[in-house]
Amino acid sequence: QVQLVESGGGSVQTGGSLRLSCAASGYTPSPYRMAWFRQAPGKEREGVAAIGRTGMTAYKDSEKGRFTISQDNTKNTLFLQMNRLKPEDSAMYYCAADSRYNNYASLQALEYPDWGQGIQVTVSS
Repeated sequence: QVQLVESGGGSVQTGGSLRLSCAASGYTPSPYRMAWFRQAPGKEREGVAAIGRTGMTAYKDSEKGRFTISQDNTKNTLFLQMNRLKPEDSAMYYCAADSRYNNYASLQALEYPDWGQGIQVTVSS
């Protein structure tokens, strides 16, 4: 049974940084692509960053230059380094994975069948 577990969330002030991690287990082989999504209260879930096994990445336009997605395939772990955080980055952040053969780093939630429980990120002004 596959499982995704996020960690590293919390509360920071504007301008601060956080590094989210997502530990993937039960996958053989490791997922072909993984992504980070977020959802704020009253808003739709949106793709923040995605990465394919070949290293292809994609970012939400507003997060380019502030967020960096990376992965450690040997440990099946996904990371999201978030810098210069803003109050509007506050949301529940979710890790998602797709183990089907597709290296395209999509930011579309419907393309990811596996999801973690989410972790809260709060940025105060």
